Formats: sequence, C-alpha cells, structure tokens
Amino acid sequence: MDAIVKNFPVLDDASGRPTQKEAEDAVRVLLRWAGDDPEREGLRDTPARVAKSYRELFSGYDLAAEDVLGRTFEEVAGYDDMVLVKDIPFYSHCEHHMVPIIGKAHVAYLPNGRVLGLSKIARVVDIYGRRLQTQESMTAQIARAIDESLAPRGVAVMIEAEHMCMAMRGVQKQGSTTLTTTFTGTFQTEPAEQARFMTMIRGFK
Repeated sequence: MDAIVKNFPVLDDASGRPTQKEAEDAVRVLLRWAGDDPEREGLRDTPARVAKSYRELFSGYDLAAEDVLGRTFEEVAGYDDMVLVKDIPFYSHCEHHMVPIIGKAHVAYLPNGRVLGLSKIARVVDIYGRRLQTQESMTAQIARAIDESLAPRGVAVMIEAEHMCMAMRGVQKQGSTTLTTTFTGTFQTEPAEQARFMTMIRGFK
C-alpha cells in the first residue's frame, strides 16, 4: 500500500511542484542532517545547484512518450522483420533510495506496416529513465509505450543495469548487474522470436 503523506507545502504552479526556494531549503536541511554546514563556502551554492540538476535528472516527468512516438512512417518498402536498437545508455535513479541506476537498454519491435524513427526509441528510454524508477517498471513502461503507440506485431525490451543502492550501500556488491525483460505480441507467444532477439543482442558488437 502506498504511504499516506499529509501537510504538503503550498505549491507554486499548476504542475504541483513546490517553489524553487522550498526545494533549496530542503537541500539545506539534508546538508545539516548529514552533519555539514550549508553556509560554509563550498556548500553555499549547493542547494541551487542541486535543484537545477534535479530539474535535468528528472526531466522525464515533463515529457510524454506518446508525444515522442506520435510520428511513424509507412514507406518501408515491404520491410516487416525485426527492428532492434541495442546498447542505448541511460541513467536513472532508484525510487527507494534516490541513488543512480546506470545501464543500457535493448529495444526491438516487429513492424505491422509502420516504423518509428530510430532516435524516437532512444528518447523513450530517456523519458522513463529520467524519473524515479524501479528497473522492472521502466522495462514494462518502455514496452507498453511502443506497443500502444505503434501497434506492432510485438515488442521486446531488455535492460541491463547496475544499481548504486547495491554498490554504495547495503550489501555493497560492486559490479553486479540486474537484467529485466518484457515481451509483447509475437515475442511473447513465440519462443523462437525471443531467442532471435537475445541472439541479435549477444551475437554481434
């Protein structure tokens, strides 16, 4: 069950965000809680820098995947085989500890008369990556966005990532990698297509 949070601060606009000053004040509280002095020279501008960096790191909340995926192309000269974009780098943040997730995504689909611009797939990975995430959710979100916008015969997504919440804290296991996959349509119903997807990812560099 989701936690119930009350007594939210007054919001500065219709987007539901606190003001810039409130964000910076929150950073100052965290700096004091960590044991440092936010007024010392090296930290004096840190709250503003953190607020600015968070706007960039979590810019995915301001973007919609359906807007990016809205334009497709039908002139494909009869091409109907797998389209795969592999090794798409991304940087996200764990929603449980707000520390980085660093990885790469492999995204494929089987066209059904239309194709996407290849850069659109990478942009969708960024949209979902630049939010607080779990790797499992991000994998499913990418697949669902492409499936709903393009209506292909199938979508396959694999994400490989290292979670700093495992490397920097807790069990402190540096170098461990988590793999997640989501398959829809033909990729889900035909194991041979799943195997071909995996072979294309691993079989050439």
